[in-house]
Amino acid sequence: MGSLPNETISRAEHQQEQLDLEDSGRTEREQWLINSPVPPSLWQELLSAVRGSVFPLGRKNSSTKGRRAMSFLQGLFPILSWGRTYNVSKFKDDLMAGLTLASLSIPQSIGYANLAKLDPQYGLYTSVVPPLIYALMGSSREIAIGPVAVVSLLLSSMVPNTVDPVADPIGYRRLVFSVTFLAGTFQAIFGLFRLGFLVDFLSHAAIVGFMAGAAIVIGLQQLKGLLGMSHFTAKTDVVSVLGSVFKSVQHEWYPLNFILGCSFLVFLLVARFIGRRNKKLFWFPAIAPLFSVILSTLIVYLTKADKHGVKIVKHVKGGLNPSSLHQLQFKGPHVAEAAKIGLISAVVALTEAIAVGRSFASIKGYHLEGNKEMMAMGFMNLAGSLTSCYVATGSFSRTAVNFSAGCQTVVSNIVMAITVLLALELFTRLLYYTPIAILASIILSALPGLIDFNEAYYIWKVDKLDFLACIGAFLGVLFASVEIGLLAAVTISFAKILLNSIRPAVELLGRLPRTDIFCEVDQYPMAIKTPGILTLRVNSGLLCFANANSLRERVMRCVREEENEMVETAKDTVQILIIDMSNVLNVDTSGIMALEELHNKLVSLGIKLAMVNPKWQVMHKLKLAKFVEKIGAKWVFLSVAEAVDACLASKLASTSNF
Repeated sequence: MGSLPNETISRAEHQQEQLDLEDSGRTEREQWLINSPVPPSLWQELLSAVRGSVFPLGRKNSSTKGRRAMSFLQGLFPILSWGRTYNVSKFKDDLMAGLTLASLSIPQSIGYANLAKLDPQYGLYTSVVPPLIYALMGSSREIAIGPVAVVSLLLSSMVPNTVDPVADPIGYRRLVFSVTFLAGTFQAIFGLFRLGFLVDFLSHAAIVGFMAGAAIVIGLQQLKGLLGMSHFTAKTDVVSVLGSVFKSVQHEWYPLNFILGCSFLVFLLVARFIGRRNKKLFWFPAIAPLFSVILSTLIVYLTKADKHGVKIVKHVKGGLNPSSLHQLQFKGPHVAEAAKIGLISAVVALTEAIAVGRSFASIKGYHLEGNKEMMAMGFMNLAGSLTSCYVATGSFSRTAVNFSAGCQTVVSNIVMAITVLLALELFTRLLYYTPIAILASIILSALPGLIDFNEAYYIWKVDKLDFLACIGAFLGVLFASVEIGLLAAVTISFAKILLNSIRPAVELLGRLPRTDIFCEVDQYPMAIKTPGILTLRVNSGLLCFANANSLRERVMRCVREEENEMVETAKDTVQILIIDMSNVLNVDTSGIMALEELHNKLVSLGIKLAMVNPKWQVMHKLKLAKFVEKIGAKWVFLSVAEAVDACLASKLASTSNF
């Protein structure tokens, strides 16, 4: 019996030793957080981003000069990596895919050049140099490079506002080449400095709406060729286009153009349907446009239909891509406008190309790095602007054909480019009698793939704000202009971001039974709140001028609500407020001032403030602002569980002292 007090004392001493060990361990972990090294500066991060783009294999693999040079070359030219394992079997597949791709690219390129208000040969030029450059620098295996409908429409809707393509075709062409050069420059800069997030401002929902609106506008634009009209509005909105059609139909239109175009349009749509139903016949819709061009050209030539009102292409200049270096304009009144159009074209072209490339890369099971793609796109458009090409990017319809034809690598782009080059050298004279209506029908047949009703319905079902961006882009393109549609989409997307950042969520946390996990009470009703301790989590990536005051008010509202609830239930009032900062990635001076005001208010109410797991940048700025000193370093914790346990111990200690 006499030994019981000694046993009780030894047990208490043992428990005290365990508590001391836990406290010392907790203190050590808190010191890890508080004494973390200084984070890299903005300049260091930019240098690191450039180094990562130029030397993608890292420092370990580039320790010697030889390895560093090889790392640089492989980062810039991925063909050096996969080219080592290239064999004859892969070349056979790429050869077949490239020839199939060329049969589709030749008529489409002529049609898209017509859409961009350029002579036909410039569309063919754009299918030669950019694919060759991309084959050296690109990382996608399936993407097919060349002119596309959306970018062609973008140029034809924005550039004529500065230079009239009818009154000054040379000036118009020079401005297009300058826009292409600037678009390539922007794309290369995006990739070099890892600014791919800028492209993401055009969200998936906005792109779906933009593409659908652009498809309808492009289709209406083709009525000029389909009806054989000479006078047509330069505007792209649906009201102006339909008004121009109704006015022109009364005075000038030639039924033979309409009959010829619609006949081949039906044929192309049937071929497309057959190719979708039977995957083995993928080649049929791919060669159908070229077959239509050849057959319609023969019909016009043999029947002399051009003498009876059928509009024809006439002269197509052949030969190698001529230099356009002397045509670039970086002085004069149009430079600012060229830069604006170049930036918009760069973003739209990158968005389409990366979306197309990633879609097919996921099917093949490999990852497509966006920054490398941006650099490849940038350099190919820079080279294209010097060789009479306009803005090129990845085409969804041609990439689908390339994929279905069984391509293995980007060598299929090389085969396609060489085939188009041979066509430029040998067959351009044969295109003299090609009817304009056929080019219109080829473009019209490719448009259904740009309108995705199922995706629009999916967006509506999942996220109504996303659907608002989708419908905003669609209506903007349809009833205003391409740039207005893009502006509407970006504005709605920004508004969504601001709405989420200005009013960040503040979650009330509780401990899940029999665990050290703290979760949101509203989501997990079984979570238990700790008496006298209010635990909140800030759900915002940035604590800044836009949301600092709102956040402070929300926290104080939670404090008042919790105190009112405790008064009603006759419990202790709030003595300690714990704020979980683990989701906050950065903070600015306005955010720090809001935290200081919150701390002062809590002190006046007799409430202690504790912070949990501030991120690297946040912790560094809080130390520079001496906010950590104000609340006390011992009130900064690594986890919510440690913070609650330490606060409970502090409460018990203060109670026992009292």
